[in-house]
Amino acid sequence: MTPPPDVESAVADAYRRGWALVLAATAGVARDLNLAEECVQEAYAAALASWARDGIPNSPQAWLTTAAKRRAMDAVRRERTFRSKLPLLVAAVEAEDEVAAGEPEDVVPDERLRLIFMCCHPALAQEAQLALTLRLVCGAPTADVARALLVSEPTMAARMTRAKKKISAARIPFRLPEPAELPDRLRAVLGVIHLLFTAGHTAPSGASLVRTDLVDQSVRLARMLRELMPDEREVRGLLALLLVTDARRATRVDADGRLLRLEDQDRSLWDRSALSEAHDLIVDGLRGGRPGRYVLQAAIASLYAEAPSYDRTDWPQIVTLYDELLSVWPSPVVALNRTVAVSMVSGPARALEEVVELEKDGRLARYQYLPAIKADLLHRLGRREEAAIAYRQALELTGNDAEREFLAERLTDPNRAPLLGLVGRRATPALRAHGG
Repeated sequence: MTPPPDVESAVADAYRRGWALVLAATAGVARDLNLAEECVQEAYAAALASWARDGIPNSPQAWLTTAAKRRAMDAVRRERTFRSKLPLLVAAVEAEDEVAAGEPEDVVPDERLRLIFMCCHPALAQEAQLALTLRLVCGAPTADVARALLVSEPTMAARMTRAKKKISAARIPFRLPEPAELPDRLRAVLGVIHLLFTAGHTAPSGASLVRTDLVDQSVRLARMLRELMPDEREVRGLLALLLVTDARRATRVDADGRLLRLEDQDRSLWDRSALSEAHDLIVDGLRGGRPGRYVLQAAIASLYAEAPSYDRTDWPQIVTLYDELLSVWPSPVVALNRTVAVSMVSGPARALEEVVELEKDGRLARYQYLPAIKADLLHRLGRREEAAIAYRQALELTGNDAEREFLAERLTDPNRAPLLGLVGRRATPALRAHGG
């Protein structure tokens, strides 16, 4: 029997908003990622039938958390894997269920941060840390994870399977690290929180440009991390980067959901409170020695935001900051983003030379913004046929419907303005967040 549309919609919304929270709570009981995922999936499936029969609960997330954790407890009992810990686990489940029935948001975010710290354990390869976080904390399909990390879907599936097995074999605990362990994991945790934000700022696939749940989630996690490690400049830098980038959220699409270039956005509608907070964090982060990658990225984003108009942006200063960023984070994505500013300072021909070199390098072969930027530079140089080929390449690599429509318009109407104002100011992807 097909569930009523309102139930299907409620379950879909609960999945989008609460997958990571429910999984984090369940993983704390199951102590096994595969088991936790299975129990959460079963809970969402059970919700379709139960909510159609009994009505949608007042707190869908609390219902799903309780259902998934009870399934995990049943599995633990059956397998007798955690016999010695069973009394403690039972007590923990009962206590957490009482909280979940009332105010679930009070405790779940801490569990979600524990999930991130577990995914960022030093025993796991950096690529596995990113993949697990995007899959488990975002609930993203494996295909989207593969697209975000520029690898094939089978490769990504195998990578995540190996990572989960390693977590189980190495008995990696589901907990916040001790204070002495935090610095060793900080770089990875910053990277995956940035990855969450990037996946929300421009969704890898689907009709909507932004996944606000992921953006809001990543900002909350960045604030939580700052409370945990208030003296870390890069933590402040990451929070500043997220705030200054998200400040334009209301102006990135028009009333019909069509993408707007940066120069076409109404700057009076940008979130000035967020920009002011970010500015203070950046100034603080620039004090006391050489800044790190997140402080520098935030400073670049802030220069775009502080300019009275796109044309009056301080392009030479942005190129200088990108040069500094490349010295501390030699990422091909950073080098590609830098070419946009280079085109405004030295012209499109010089920028195109650098894009072609990055294309030959091969590491951005699956990255849609390389052919998109190349197409725009060719367009500005009057090389329309070559630009059309590059636009088609970008379309083939793009999964987001809003971006596909934007690229298709440029392909079919050669007189349209180029999109450098769009790609030059999007969030720098965290797909190589640890330096690749």
